[in-house]
Amino acid sequence: METTLQITIDCSDPQKLVAFWTQALHYVPEPPPGGHATWREYWADMGVPQAELTEGVGEAPESIVDPKGAGPRVWFQHVPEPKTVKNRVHLDLKVSGGRSVPLALRTERVTAEVERLTAAGARILRTMDEPGMDYFAVVLQDPEGNEFCIA
Repeated sequence: METTLQITIDCSDPQKLVAFWTQALHYVPEPPPGGHATWREYWADMGVPQAELTEGVGEAPESIVDPKGAGPRVWFQHVPEPKTVKNRVHLDLKVSGGRSVPLALRTERVTAEVERLTAAGARILRTMDEPGMDYFAVVLQDPEGNEFCIA
C-alpha cells in the first residue's frame, strides 16, 4: 500500500496563508482538478453541500503544491474558530545546510530566510542560539499565528 502525505492547516483565511506559504516553501497554488474552472465548481461536483461552500470557499486555490512534485501538498482548511493555543505540530524549514556547514554560515543563511519571511508577513517569536551550542534557529509565526522554525 502506498501512503502519501498531505499537511492540513486549519485557518480563518486560506488565501492569506496560500500567499504566505507559497513564498515560504517555494510552492505554487494548486490548480483545480482537470475539467473544473474553480475549486468551488470541483467541490460542488464532488457533492459537497452548498451549506459548506460558504463565501470564499473554493473561490481561489486553498492548497499549494511543490512544483517539482517532491514535497507534500498543503491544504489550508477554512474553520470558523480562531487559533487559541500553541501548535502541537509545526513545520521546520531547513535552510542552513546542516551541521557540516560552519555555524557562522548557517546563521547567515537562517537570518536571510527569516528576513525574507518576516517581509512576507511572519513574526519572530524567539531565537535559539544558546552560547556554546553549535546550533542556530528562529521560531516564527505565520500571518495567522501558526508556529514554524527556520534552521
